Amino acid sequence: MAATACLAIYSCNDTSEIGNSIVQDKIAVTVDSTFTVTGQSKLIERIQSRTTSHLLGRISAKGYGSLQSDVVTQFMPSSELSTVGTDVNDIDSLVLYMLVRSGEFVGDSLAPMGLDVYRLNKTLPSPIYSDFDPEGYYDPTPLASTIYNVAAQSADTVTSAGVEIKVRMPLELGKELYGAYLRDPAAFSTPTAFADKVFKGIYIKNSFGSGRLVRVTSTLMSMYYKTHGENNDTIINKVGHYFAVTPEIITNNDIKVDVSDELMKRVDNGEALVMGPAGIETQIRFPAPEIIKSYNSSPSKIKVLNTVTFSVPGEKIDNSGDFAMPMYLLLVLSKEKDNFFANNSLPDNKTSFYATYSSSTGTFDFGDMRTYVQSLIDKGDITEEDYTFSIVPVSAAFETNNNYYYGTTSQTLSMLTPYAASPALGKLNLDKAEIKLTYSTQTVDTK
Repeated sequence: MAATACLAIYSCNDTSEIGNSIVQDKIAVTVDSTFTVTGQSKLIERIQSRTTSHLLGRISAKGYGSLQSDVVTQFMPSSELSTVGTDVNDIDSLVLYMLVRSGEFVGDSLAPMGLDVYRLNKTLPSPIYSDFDPEGYYDPTPLASTIYNVAAQSADTVTSAGVEIKVRMPLELGKELYGAYLRDPAAFSTPTAFADKVFKGIYIKNSFGSGRLVRVTSTLMSMYYKTHGENNDTIINKVGHYFAVTPEIITNNDIKVDVSDELMKRVDNGEALVMGPAGIETQIRFPAPEIIKSYNSSPSKIKVLNTVTFSVPGEKIDNSGDFAMPMYLLLVLSKEKDNFFANNSLPDNKTSFYATYSSSTGTFDFGDMRTYVQSLIDKGDITEEDYTFSIVPVSAAFETNNNYYYGTTSQTLSMLTPYAASPALGKLNLDKAEIKLTYSTQTVDTK
């Protein structure tokens, strides 16, 4: 039920000496929270991950399903390679390193798993999506293979940041890349030139094993080589980190998700679910027509829309992998969703909003949607696509802002991307969603 609070303000006009009249203004604040939200789950066919982090491995869990992720990627080359006292025959080795930070995996850290690395022989498409099929894009003969785990006590390389998966690449490839630089340094000036003229990239494929999914936060190829002194009297061993995965290149997680039968039954029963990566989103009908009707029900000609807040309770769904609720959700007009991600957009609080899951309240709070509702009021005639929203799991990045004068620190949202981290799963209780409309009206009584 809508609630109304009234405040009477009395004022006197003292500028006129005769004919003074008392003007009584009545300001009323109306609060209405009688709205309901409905929606349904939809399978996410594909995502554009737009991240330099790589998912690698296979995992399955009762109550979730199975998830496998391989990787295709180009490399950003260094624009300058060391050539003083070094020639092609001084290249000792080329090593691929993939850093898995502490705790950035799910599953069994000790399980032996294998991967094969293939050379791409065709330029990757752009844009590229999670359902990309690398068939026909790579040479079927592996460049290299390895067996790995991510347990600190038995991994190949342990650093202060985490565990590195180390793959020794062919020496011939190292010499080929170095020779290409000697012949044409300009080919190393941009990632596009490098991919077109020198090296198109690699395909990293799970070869055997399951039970673990890792998140690789840094991928690079390092070249080990020798340099000789002027009179060839000294030899120094060096390493150049010449090839890295950066935001400028094309890289992709090739994700295959098989949603469990238990979840599909919940979807069929009309539950609102969110699952990532590339799993399930929820499409809702936001009750904009009812909100506008409530706002327009006041006969007052002087009124102001104050706030329209929206929050949704969420809860974890039991699964054998103990996968948690997604931390961040994007609420975006369904008609704008693809463009939002394609343009690297940030929420504008008009057609898109985001929320962080509060473990203390168990809710996602999307904040104030006043600007959105006001735009519909101003528009007048609205259609269903104006109030059909998608709720999508996302990953968020923030910039830290330090105010040294006041000694304060704050964070600003810098990026939202489709969720492509570790498995996540939850249910949205739309029947308990809360929308609160607040607006003010004013009447003038000159009697």
